[in-house]
Amino acid sequence: MAQESVETLIGHVTPDENGGGFVDLRVLNTGTEAATAAMSETVEARISRPGAFGRGRTVVLRRDTATPAEVAVAPGSFATARYRLAEKDFEDGAVLSVPGWSGQSVTLAAGPKPERMKTGAPTDRAQIAGIDGIVVPAPPQVPATPPPSDRTVGNAFLENMSAYEPIYAVYGPGTDAEARIQLSFKYQLFGSRASVNGRALGDGLFFAYTQRMFWDLGAKSSPFRNIDFQPEVFYVTPGKALSEKATVSAQIGMRHESNGRDGVDSRSLNTIYVAPAAAFSLGEDTRLTVAPRVWLYAGDLSDNPDIRRYRGNTGLFVEIGEDDGLRLSSSSRFNFGSGKGSISADVSYPLRRLLGGGPDFYLFAQSFAGYGENLLDYNRRVTRLRVGVALVR
Repeated sequence: MAQESVETLIGHVTPDENGGGFVDLRVLNTGTEAATAAMSETVEARISRPGAFGRGRTVVLRRDTATPAEVAVAPGSFATARYRLAEKDFEDGAVLSVPGWSGQSVTLAAGPKPERMKTGAPTDRAQIAGIDGIVVPAPPQVPATPPPSDRTVGNAFLENMSAYEPIYAVYGPGTDAEARIQLSFKYQLFGSRASVNGRALGDGLFFAYTQRMFWDLGAKSSPFRNIDFQPEVFYVTPGKALSEKATVSAQIGMRHESNGRDGVDSRSLNTIYVAPAAAFSLGEDTRLTVAPRVWLYAGDLSDNPDIRRYRGNTGLFVEIGEDDGLRLSSSSRFNFGSGKGSISADVSYPLRRLLGGGPDFYLFAQSFAGYGENLLDYNRRVTRLRVGVALVR
């Protein structure tokens, strides 16, 4: 069985009678021996709008009942397979990308429109299947000149960038840090090397950057009271399905935190952490995520020598909510020896569902109680309540 000679290509995507879609595949055997391709029961994919940086959501494709778990492919030929996309996940004009199938992507269309591969060339059965299993290229197409605002031109690796932590701006009057703004992204360092034959070790390696800004709008000239900078490098293991409703993975990383100041206001620390996580499906579009975290401090702590007393070495993240509805998430840190720590909670809801349309923001409410909302005040106990909007929750 020459599994390494098998390639999986997306033939086309067609809507079904229920509002969902069929993803038809061509499993090619380019070798000289017969091969068998394993068809997973579920495959993770990504739905995003064209040109939407850092946005999108993960969906699950399910193998059609007519497609067996293993597909036999004769040498120099091809076989077909089919997966289903749920009705709630089918968005006309959205881009469906499947890292597990050579990183291909297609544009979903509610009607009979030609799908496009990542290269931009139209895809049809003749191009993929050809004659007698031989791939026949489609005629070359002359692309239209992209507009100057299209930053994807000349940036081949932009697709490696995505959202990481929530991105939001919230406000709560009556403190010296009335507004809190957070920006965050992650970058897949080696891109995706995933294929039907497995996943390369580098596929899970990321660089991430998060910046939190605490803005004292009530003070003269409205200065930023503190800005925390948080670069990190981490590795995420492939998700392992324990059942149709439970998936586990783990994240291991190294994080630096500092506030870019000097003198008595300087703060900095380095941590090495491990964070196993589990996600549970509680319904058609409701999910529960639980992720404990353990970390060790590394390097010099002279700017904040007793920070361990207030932050501890353990934390817990819990999130429950709907894909397109209400979501509640909570993060905590705790030192069992000193009894000190913190807990924060975020509640979000799509603004367009409240307004019956409008911008693609989330109504976002955030609370914090305990020590160390920011690095400058790591040993100061505060209670905060703020409301605003989020781009990523």
